[in-house]
Amino acid sequence: MKIWPVIASIAFVTSVHAQTPYAGMQTRSIKALSEQQIADLGAGRGMGLALAAELNGYPGPLHVLELADKLELSAEQRAGMQRLFDSMKAEAMPLGAKLVEQEAELDKLFATRTVTPESLKASTAAVAATQGMLRETHLKYHLSTGSILTPSQMTKYAELRGYGSGGHKRHHHH
Repeated sequence: MKIWPVIASIAFVTSVHAQTPYAGMQTRSIKALSEQQIADLGAGRGMGLALAAELNGYPGPLHVLELADKLELSAEQRAGMQRLFDSMKAEAMPLGAKLVEQEAELDKLFATRTVTPESLKASTAAVAATQGMLRETHLKYHLSTGSILTPSQMTKYAELRGYGSGGHKRHHHH
């Protein structure tokens, strides 16, 4: 049976690849960020930063706008949601750009072999602070949607997004 050497070869190649999950990433301009992540950060996209809100009944402004017709938003609700989205994006874009710059600086410290314990601590603290501000930005706008939507729209949103009732409590503030 000649199939076993082929299977053994495939298993070997697969195991070698599994041991090198970062192969190819060394060519990235910023090693810790993919081109897609850089684009998303620059565009102010959420990138899952607001999942704590989204999956606990606090819809995101963009997703509400995408579902506006199905949620039967009034003109006033649409305008309010658009203002929230525009404000969120205006805050998130500069923070995303700042985060990309900080990651580039951290990458450069390692690439030039000039990193020290002190520069490492300062650089990672700066990255963490910006990540925290960016996440807070996205979360606070999810929090704000509850003042625009009705309880039935909040429930419908969860259903449309595929969350069902999920057993989570809806926190609604009018």
